[in-house]
Amino acid sequence: MMDTDIYEAYVALLKMELQPALGCTEPIAIAYAAAKARETLGAMPDKISVACSGNIVKNVQGVVVPNCEGLRGIDVAATLGVVGGNPESGLEVLKEVSSEDVKKTRSLLREGFCTCLLSSNENNLFIRVYACNASDSAAVEITTHHTNITLIEKNDTILFSKEIKEDDDNVFEKYAAFLNVKDIVEFADTVKVDDIKSVLEREIEYNAAISKEGLTGKWGLGVGKSLLKFYDKNDVRTRACAAAAAGSDARMGGCSMPVIINSGSGNQGMTVSLPVMEYAKELKSSHEELLRALALSNLISMQEKNQLGSLSAFCGAVCAGTAAGCGIAYLHGGRQQEISNVITNCLADIGGVVCDGAKASCASKIATAVKSGIFAFEMGMKENKSFINGDGLVKSNADNTIKSFGRMGRIGMKSTDREILNIMMEKEN
Repeated sequence: MMDTDIYEAYVALLKMELQPALGCTEPIAIAYAAAKARETLGAMPDKISVACSGNIVKNVQGVVVPNCEGLRGIDVAATLGVVGGNPESGLEVLKEVSSEDVKKTRSLLREGFCTCLLSSNENNLFIRVYACNASDSAAVEITTHHTNITLIEKNDTILFSKEIKEDDDNVFEKYAAFLNVKDIVEFADTVKVDDIKSVLEREIEYNAAISKEGLTGKWGLGVGKSLLKFYDKNDVRTRACAAAAAGSDARMGGCSMPVIINSGSGNQGMTVSLPVMEYAKELKSSHEELLRALALSNLISMQEKNQLGSLSAFCGAVCAGTAAGCGIAYLHGGRQQEISNVITNCLADIGGVVCDGAKASCASKIATAVKSGIFAFEMGMKENKSFINGDGLVKSNADNTIKSFGRMGRIGMKSTDREILNIMMEKEN
């Protein structure tokens, strides 16, 4: 019988983390803060300023803001959030913007309406939007999580504040201690499907739709399409990689369709789910089997990301590709040992791939991560092979290996993160 506290924590995690988001979550978080700042001000501001942490800057620089006719950048996200954003919609803050809103945004951008600054705040995920007009001012801060408002001010009076705890960079806070491979597998086996059905069916619906759009529309470099063109499209491995990559093609290209995120990332949400869905079709798995496999893949990815923190130099597609391999193994009858092998093999293969921001090439990294996850499954389950303790960062069990790679990404790659930002901000002649 599974421990009740662990069971309830896992159900809560799935409901809390698998939320819809329109566009890349970093520019959307800026738009959300900006929309909230205008709401607090109570009027259209004369000007705004946006201060962001380096990781936010990194993940906004190269990605198209949705519903914005191909525009990109911090100033675009913030200005559109002010002009047409609805803060009540959270990470779908820009879903109702109109062509007139975009037209006004373009005009304001030309007038220098928005000033962008690099924040010295130590938190990897930090946004501060300051808005003012002739008589009033307002400020909104977001810290650690994309919708986690920690401060609202009006005319220098604090209207709302939230203490930032030392462990707030841990996306999952009080549930973190419950995330381990053994219990995740037991949860997938025993969960009452009705407890998780609605949230996972929404994940299937939303992520399948944007993947289809990526495969049929003209988005990014069309990585998903290229995979089906140059590799055997009758091979489920090719289709699994292409499905996830195509979703990222569309999302990074500014597609206005929402996705279901995992650990604050739409790319990760698509990567943990779409390959598993593709394998379920190939295997003719039942709907219930698919839901249980998705519960497992989502939670494994959360366990990995929990060790890294919200944003880092460690590419989140690695976590999600590993988790997708675990979900695929589960559909094939794999349980704790086989899934542990997948985790070990995949992290030993691609653990440490750097995140150099959100942009079109994320689709390619996703394809690589899924391919590695599939190979890790084939080697770890079909051949029962796994790298052993002492092979680099590999430890004696999957949980400790996750911690090992998480420590490397969270602590060891801090200087890498800074240098990536420095390089990205350089202006070439």
